[in-house]
Amino acid sequence: MGSMDLNWEPQSGSSSPDTLSSEEGKPQSPEELQEESRKIRRLQMVVNMVTQVIAQDPNLGVEEASEMVADTRRLALGMFPDKELAFNLIFCPRLQRLMRERYRMQ
Repeated sequence: MGSMDLNWEPQSGSSSPDTLSSEEGKPQSPEELQEESRKIRRLQMVVNMVTQVIAQDPNLGVEEASEMVADTRRLALGMFPDKELAFNLIFCPRLQRLMRERYRMQ
């Protein structure tokens, strides 16, 4: 199972709305962009680790796996409070598919 490599890094010279601070509507500073990139990498690492544990731990029950998924969602929304839709579109299908495959859920 290959992991999806998403390029969430800001592109230099980009004037997309993603580089605008949501609070003031002004461009983000290099420090803000670096902090956001760090949080994105951390979230990607957490999701990758959770998927690996669910896929590979033979002693992990469905309740524990579901709790890990819920904890991952809480972490993501704590890091990016206004990005629930992005989490639902990017990570939820991956986690749901894994739960269905691993525990033969419908």
